[in-house]
Amino acid sequence: MFDAGTHRLAAELLALSEKRGFTVATVESCTGGLVCGALTAIAGSSAMVLGGLVTYANEAKAALAGVPAGLIAQHGAVSEPVARAMAEGGRQRLATTFAVSTTGVAGPGGGSVEKPVGLVHFACAGPSGTRHRERRFGDRSRDEIRRLSVLEALDLLRETVLAGS
Repeated sequence: MFDAGTHRLAAELLALSEKRGFTVATVESCTGGLVCGALTAIAGSSAMVLGGLVTYANEAKAALAGVPAGLIAQHGAVSEPVARAMAEGGRQRLATTFAVSTTGVAGPGGGSVEKPVGLVHFACAGPSGTRHRERRFGDRSRDEIRRLSVLEALDLLRETVLAGS
């Protein structure tokens, strides 16, 4: 289902998490559960993956991940503050060591000058705080933006687990 690179990265991340006694979760918008899907495609992942929230609609971001509606109104769903709030809310609500989030414009429509197709914000919340990344994948296909977003989210989660923070 997932390509070899995605499978390898997910397996590496889960092996690190298991070795260090960490648990992980996802809070996803533009990836629609694909990050959690990549993790749970690995046999034995249930020992480390506590769950995933698909918060595609703004109402779901608020209801499931606890993102304040005012934050979404002020910054928009595709923003650093919202990505951070998604990860932090998911970490708290799923009681996990780390939670990674994705929110972006996968296209082909929906982009603007300020937030073009291919813009994705990632955040990973852990015991020592929350890390953020912004990527601009460009005007690619929806599938390609989502594929690249899964890899980026797994990479951010792996880096955060390696740092132990």
